[in-house]
Amino acid sequence: MIQLIGPGGAGKTTAGVLLAERLGGAFVDLDAEFAAYIGDISAHIDTNGYDAYANHNLNLYAALVSGPRPPDVMALSSGFMTYRQDVHPGYARWRLDVASSRSTYVLLPSLDLETCVAEIVRRQLRRPFARSAEREEHVIRARFPIYANLPPQKVETMQPVDAVVAQLLDRV
Repeated sequence: MIQLIGPGGAGKTTAGVLLAERLGGAFVDLDAEFAAYIGDISAHIDTNGYDAYANHNLNLYAALVSGPRPPDVMALSSGFMTYRQDVHPGYARWRLDVASSRSTYVLLPSLDLETCVAEIVRRQLRRPFARSAEREEHVIRARFPIYANLPPQKVETMQPVDAVVAQLLDRV
């Protein structure tokens, strides 16, 4: 299973759909699955808190990867690699597995912090559920070092999606 990780707005879903199509496999977006089973992510977080969201998200992840037909390509939630270590009993192991897998790829618009921040904020503000520009900037500034310092290969997404997918296919 190919796992795509990175901040919101990095291009995980856009590239993942096309990558799965080119591989002839199944694609799953963990956020979309969460929304289908639990409901609106923002509303869930507002009502139940971020840890409850993370716990539900991790339960869903476990069910998907251990199910009868795990996806061939999965886009993980933007915060997946940033949860508190004790948020779920299986999280530390799953985080380590994702981070150490040769089939995990970190997607970032750019490996340059300022370029990445500007592009993520621009992309996120175009989404219907966007937070304020200040909040988006705060989130990406907090998450960028986490994603940039993870061991998996990095793919920069400030290029046409076909080029991103071609790089992923070359590395698979």
